[in-house]
Amino acid sequence: MPRQITLRQIEYFLSVADTGQISHASNLCNVSQSSMTIALQNLEDAVGVPLLARHSKGVRLTDAGVRFLRHVQQARQSVDEAVIAAQEEPGHLAGLVRVGMTETISAYLLPSLMSTLTRRFRNLQVEVIEREREAIEHQLLEGELDLALLLVSNTALHDDLKCEVMIRSPRRLWTPPEHPLQDAQRVTLEDVAKENFLLLDMDEHVQTVARYWGKFGVTPHVRLQSRSIEAVRSLVALGEGVTILSDLVYRPWSLEGKRIRRRNLSVSVPTMDVGAVWCRSVPVSRQMRVLLDLCSSWKRPDAFEPAM
Repeated sequence: MPRQITLRQIEYFLSVADTGQISHASNLCNVSQSSMTIALQNLEDAVGVPLLARHSKGVRLTDAGVRFLRHVQQARQSVDEAVIAAQEEPGHLAGLVRVGMTETISAYLLPSLMSTLTRRFRNLQVEVIEREREAIEHQLLEGELDLALLLVSNTALHDDLKCEVMIRSPRRLWTPPEHPLQDAQRVTLEDVAKENFLLLDMDEHVQTVARYWGKFGVTPHVRLQSRSIEAVRSLVALGEGVTILSDLVYRPWSLEGKRIRRRNLSVSVPTMDVGAVWCRSVPVSRQMRVLLDLCSSWKRPDAFEPAM
C-alpha cells in the first residue's frame, strides 16, 4: 500500500525548494536536519520519483520536482482557504466596494485577493482601480474609493487617512546562487556597494533606498535602474548584479529558469510594509470589513514565502 503524503512533508519540500539547502530549510521550519531529510525521503518514496538532486552547495529540484512543486503550492493555498471558510459565518454579502492599488500591490496581491473573493463572496462586487499613490490618496479623500492597499512604509500618509498594516515584508540581499556574498559570515552595505547594484524604480523605492543607504553613509554602485521587477530578477539570476528587495516580491527562479538566492544582511534595513488605507471620516462598512478581515490573513509570517 503506497504511503500517504502529509502536509508536514509538503511544507518541508516547499521550504527546501525555496532555500536550496536542507540545513537552512530545517532552521526555518524549526526541525532537525535529520528529521527533515527523513521526511523528504519518505515524500519521494510516496511520489515514486526523485524530487530533489543533491550537489555540493545543497539541493536542486529535478524536472519531476518542478512539476510537483507547481501543484503542491496550489494545495497549500487550498488548505489555507479551507481554514478560513470553516471560520466563516454563513450569509450572503452583496454590494460594491471600490479598492485602489498601486502597480506593486496589484502584481503580487491582487490575483490571490480576487480569486478568494470570487469563491467566497460571489454577490460582492469589487471594483479595483490601479493608480499612482498620489492619485489613490486623492480619490480616498474625495470619496471616490472606499479602501486602498498601499506601500505605507515608503511615504507618510495624509493626516486624514487611517492605516492598518497588513504585511511587514523583510528586505534581503538577492544574488545568483554561487555568489561569494552568500557564503560570507556577515554582509554589510559596504560589501554590497562593491558590487554592481540593480535598482528597482517602483512605488517610491528609489527614495527608500537612498534613505537607508544614506543612514550608513554608503552609496550603491547602480549599474541599472529599471521599473521592471522581472528585468531586475533576471539580471540578478544571470550574474549581472545584486539587489536588495523584499520577500513579498521574491521568487527563487527567473523567467529564464535561472535560480536566485537571498540572504539576510548584518545591518538593519527597513521592511516593506503593505497597509489597508481608508478615510478617517468614513465609517467602515460591512463590505470594507470583509476585505480588511481577509487581508488580516496576510499577517501570518509565512503568508508570502513563495517557493516558485
